[in-house]
Amino acid sequence: MPYLSLLIRVYSATWGYVTPIGAWGSIAATGSAYPSVLTESRLPEGKVVKNRVHLDVRVGTGLVGEERLAALEAECARLIPLGAARVQLLRADGENESCLVMQDVEGNEFCLD
Repeated sequence: MPYLSLLIRVYSATWGYVTPIGAWGSIAATGSAYPSVLTESRLPEGKVVKNRVHLDVRVGTGLVGEERLAALEAECARLIPLGAARVQLLRADGENESCLVMQDVEGNEFCLD
């Protein structure tokens, strides 16, 4: 997986995690009462179907309207220099609040929600 280090950088920054020295392939949370670890597994085959996991990154919880859009756009702007890409803004529709679809460096989608 040629972009593993970029994936780790994007997701580490997204959640405020740090990558411990020598723990290549994993992301560990710091400063949390509930430490977490995300591990990227290498597979021999490439991606051939939709993502098996879709991540929602909560950045606009409790916000609505323009205030929510501003929070989503600010987080998007922070993640783009780290290798993420903006895909589509889904505006509130009366049932769901706005969210912003993003992609990591390998095309895996995640939402800023």
